[in-house]
Amino acid sequence: MLLIKTGGGKDINWDGVCRDVAEIRATEPVILVHGASVRRDELAARLSVPVRKVVSPSGVSSVYTNAEAMEVFLMAYAGLANKQIVARFQNHGVNAVGLSGVDGRLWQAKAKKEILIVENGKTKLLKDNLSGRVETTNVGLLRILLDHGYLPVVCPPALSFENEIVNTDNDTAAAVMAGELGLERMVYLFEAPGLLRDPNDETSLISRIDRFKIEEFLPFARERMKKKLLGVKRAVDAGVKTVYFGDGRTPNPVKDALAGKGTVIA
Repeated sequence: MLLIKTGGGKDINWDGVCRDVAEIRATEPVILVHGASVRRDELAARLSVPVRKVVSPSGVSSVYTNAEAMEVFLMAYAGLANKQIVARFQNHGVNAVGLSGVDGRLWQAKAKKEILIVENGKTKLLKDNLSGRVETTNVGLLRILLDHGYLPVVCPPALSFENEIVNTDNDTAAAVMAGELGLERMVYLFEAPGLLRDPNDETSLISRIDRFKIEEFLPFARERMKKKLLGVKRAVDAGVKTVYFGDGRTPNPVKDALAGKGTVIA
């Protein structure tokens, strides 16, 4: 079984992803987790709802989510992006089913109603935050879908243990899911060739990382990439043996990543 996590950038080659997945599913089941950050930002701008991006004291970026922001988040992720991706797969002959982490308690998260951020050099406490960290997944629901030939297409938000809808980091959620499913391989696709030594130089690719030395490469991770590496570490700790970082813009994004054309963490 293969789990694929795609970023939410505008240049992801979705037709290429769909073609690759259709071919791979002939030999093994696939689960796909996707982002929708660009859709969220575009929709928020149209609705005049500000998107507040914040940075934690450890340097990890995220989006502050209050009640108004959550409504936009749901529309962009579980609504527009998820259903359009499902339709794209159907067009390629793949019988996909779209789910958010809320559906069937697919992703259950520990709520974080207060978060520390650094703003203008000062550490601040933000309250009324609707986010959380995924701790468990409904593996049984996924297996039902997979056993009946469906492709699960999954996105945030998650459901807290108190049954509140919460924003969550889908890189970490995908890692938790992979661990609980007992998977050995994962693919992360985004708008870069892989992990870069210099984020402004696409030729500075780091082609291989020892999965037991991930922390040594955190200094090269900027913004969202840091969350991806931390997610990979969690996946490795849960038993995943190989993680592939690949360029989601290529003609065959998944196949290229599995061929080792990006960053291989093993």
